[in-house]
Amino acid sequence: MLIPSKLSRPVRLENTVVRERLLAKLSVAGNYRLALVTSPAGYGKTTLVSQWAAGINELGWYSLDEGDNQPERFASYLIAAIQQATSGCCASTETMAQKRQYASLSSLFSQLFIELAEWHRPLFLVIDDYHLITNPVIHEAMRFFLRHQPENVTLVVLSRNLPQLGIANLRVRDQLLEIGSQQLAFTHQEAKQFFDGRLSAPLEAAESGQLCDDVAGWATALQLIALSARQNSGLTQQSARRLSGINASHLTDYLIDEVLDNVDGATRQFLLKSSLLRSMNDALIVRVTGEDNGQMRLEEIERQGLFLQRMDGSGEWFSYHPLFGNFLRQRCQWELATELPILHRAAAEGWMALGFPSEAIHHALAAGDANMLRDILLHHAWALFNHSELSLLEESLRSLPWDSLLENPKLILLQAWLMQSQHRYGEVNTLLARAEQEMKCEMDATLHAEFNALRAQVAINNGDQDEAERLATCALEVLPLASYHSRIVATSVHGEVLHCKGDLTRALTLMQQTEQMARHNDVWHYALWSLLQQSEILFAQGFLQAAWETQEKAFQLVREQHLEQLPLHEFLLRIRSQLLWAWARLDDAEVAARSGMDVLAGYQPQQQLQCLSLIIQCSLARGDLDNARGHLNRLENLLGNGPWHSDWVSNADKVRVIYWQMTGDKKSAATWLRQTPKPECADNHFLQGQWRNIARAQILLGDVEPAEIVLEELNDNARRLRLMSDLNRNLLLLNQLYWQQGRKSDAQRVLIEALTLANRTGFISHFVIEGEAMAQQLRQLIQLNTLPELDQHRAQRILREINQHHRHKFAHFDENFVNRLLSHPEVPELIRTSPLTQREWQVLGLIYSGYSNEQIAGELDVAATTIKTHIRNLYQKLGVAHRQDAVQQAQQLLKMMGYGV
Repeated sequence: MLIPSKLSRPVRLENTVVRERLLAKLSVAGNYRLALVTSPAGYGKTTLVSQWAAGINELGWYSLDEGDNQPERFASYLIAAIQQATSGCCASTETMAQKRQYASLSSLFSQLFIELAEWHRPLFLVIDDYHLITNPVIHEAMRFFLRHQPENVTLVVLSRNLPQLGIANLRVRDQLLEIGSQQLAFTHQEAKQFFDGRLSAPLEAAESGQLCDDVAGWATALQLIALSARQNSGLTQQSARRLSGINASHLTDYLIDEVLDNVDGATRQFLLKSSLLRSMNDALIVRVTGEDNGQMRLEEIERQGLFLQRMDGSGEWFSYHPLFGNFLRQRCQWELATELPILHRAAAEGWMALGFPSEAIHHALAAGDANMLRDILLHHAWALFNHSELSLLEESLRSLPWDSLLENPKLILLQAWLMQSQHRYGEVNTLLARAEQEMKCEMDATLHAEFNALRAQVAINNGDQDEAERLATCALEVLPLASYHSRIVATSVHGEVLHCKGDLTRALTLMQQTEQMARHNDVWHYALWSLLQQSEILFAQGFLQAAWETQEKAFQLVREQHLEQLPLHEFLLRIRSQLLWAWARLDDAEVAARSGMDVLAGYQPQQQLQCLSLIIQCSLARGDLDNARGHLNRLENLLGNGPWHSDWVSNADKVRVIYWQMTGDKKSAATWLRQTPKPECADNHFLQGQWRNIARAQILLGDVEPAEIVLEELNDNARRLRLMSDLNRNLLLLNQLYWQQGRKSDAQRVLIEALTLANRTGFISHFVIEGEAMAQQLRQLIQLNTLPELDQHRAQRILREINQHHRHKFAHFDENFVNRLLSHPEVPELIRTSPLTQREWQVLGLIYSGYSNEQIAGELDVAATTIKTHIRNLYQKLGVAHRQDAVQQAQQLLKMMGYGV
């Protein structure tokens, strides 16, 4: 829950000086990205801006306190402030903030700006006391906010120091409105107006002007002088002399003498006790001070001018001026030291009664009351965990004695989940083992099962499939339906284990069960995870259309539950990119991969490895080797920075090996092959992929016998486990091996099987990536006209894709290629003495690529009769009589130039 007072504009106090000169300056704030009001404490920043804001409806106000240094808390309040200003225009962003469903503050703000695009009126967001923010993550996010906020949005920041918001850049670009302490200092006229509103006997203008000069226009000092004058008649000048030249850090002595020692004992006690509350209302005051009517007491303190200010329009919430509040808390530590634990306990009880457990925890910690802290956690810790209050929970659990945790093992489970959520896997098992060993009573069977569910999650994260399966199975045998979170975890882990072991049918069933349980209990990230696993399983089984439809369900879930910035969204975009690539929708595939990288923009660069591999795949399928090389340099740098899941390594190695194949880089392939460990088996698509990489490298190096053994074994496993997509890929690589060996009938046999299987998988790019060797075989099959209609259609589609993306490498015969060809020492003398024109070379390349006369005419945008003339001329110059002879001649020339056709 959000504290309402933190989102309320301060109420204009009676007799407040209206500072027309500064209000006039603020009146044009809407023309700037940032309005910055900076000064030391007590110069009236908040009062001034609240005066200006009084007549503006589309304005959100966020008052910071020390607890707002946590990015999640900061984001929740900031978005709530904008929601108030826009009457709920940004509902999706608010839901994301409440559920902590974003990767970073910048990504959350990106979603906010998308929704604000529909808001066309001027909008102001005031952030008060920004100097309390020290977290660099928040500073960086607010710099992003300022760079990208819509033109109709103005950020107004109040701070005691210059905030780290890229001020210099904004100043140079004239996008910054500044008001500093010199401008905030009271003028003589404002000081006279100030005293006239507070003293029963007005001061002469000269006298008030002198007082103003004595304290350099410092508003708090003027207020202290007025307070002193009311309490001690005739001491106004003496008070001014004492305040002259001092600053906020040296007020303690003055405040003791002139304020605290001049109030009655009951008021002094009230001030000290109530200062422990950063914000307060009637109920909290009654709890902490014991006063019968808290609201009446607060209003009385306000009337006395004791630096108490209203925080909302209803007048229910109050807070002390920051300077005075800090002073009072320090004095409270001295004067009420023995009472502090009791006071903090009372504050904690008050906050709990209002439904704010996080505020209550702060006071329970300050009270050192382990029992109260334990009780709050037992009732509210999981709600705080689900709202990402991880730092607060960790601090709380560290404050509890170990014996208290042993007596309440649910808290030990919570501590372990905190470790798991932060990827501290090694600490999880250590903690659970210690707890089980030292617990004084026998562990409840359900709790033991919950421990096992968590251990299973750790085991699968560490790649220990057998242990994960054992633990998940043990947990599911015991867990009651009420322990839904642990049952979801254990079911998910069991399904993932079966997926890794190649038992796809059972894995799919368990992941469907996980989805149903997660949806029923609103555990949305596990619902999304289960859909992603289902899609991967269906893809591995060769049911790509079903995988697509499952992904569509996942995208719908992301939209409905605002999961756009969860890392799992990147996983979804990545598998969508893989599917689009398989279907040769390369542009769409690259867009999806880049969108996945955007989701992970706030994480370590290494996390982008998978999507980067897909972008390289797209470049390779297009035959754009220069672009692929640029991305490969970055990929190889990332590969050197950490341990990776076998799937990640396999996908990264795949694009490297294909690139080496396309460029004939045998040296890199040989080095990689020597250094790459060979998986123990090939029971899933992760391991099949890496073995396929090994076989491709072996084929490139001419080690065809071991490559054939590998591929035959892969096919056996793929058929046994019904990994149909892997079988499709394996057949294509086996086809290349047979073709390279000159085993044309074997090559044709497995190619026909691959084409038939592609009617189920929809594969296109997997054929295209094999380049000209694949094109030649497809031309022959098409010319034979023996393929079934669907296979014939797919072969023609693949050939078109190869011609489009790879023709320039092999058969375009562009000017640069022809020049190198004619200077080659082995070029036939007939070609040297009877050179073809550039157009005739282009026609030869298109003939070689399998184009008909009509297709060549369309490609070159000339008449079909012109093409016939070109063909007749080039036949004569080459000394050939038929199209097939011309194809063979072109093939010989390409081989001579080093192309592996």
